[in-house]
Amino acid sequence: METMIAKTPKPPYYAVIFTSIRTDIEDYEYKKMALKMEEEVKLANGFLGMESARDAIGITISYWKDLESIRAWKAHTEHQKAQQNGISKWYSAFKTRICQVERDYEFTL
Repeated sequence: METMIAKTPKPPYYAVIFTSIRTDIEDYEYKKMALKMEEEVKLANGFLGMESARDAIGITISYWKDLESIRAWKAHTEHQKAQQNGISKWYSAFKTRICQVERDYEFTL
């Protein structure tokens, strides 16, 4: 996964915040699926970018042009497989939040 701040358009746009706590099992399968989902989501209509961090708690934020694009990604076949594995194997808890970004600003050197 790239370490960079996602390039997003001028607001408004949407953010999906996925916060998770991992179980101790299926580490190789999880990493393989995470890389696959990262490649798939980049091809999804309306996808704008993503940022992710993992330590004691995992946080992934993906950015979308509209709610329809978010719904389509949630229904994507491979993403649904990943969701099911997350529930049955990889996460002891998770929460998803969908937000409209109304304002953003940035700093870079």
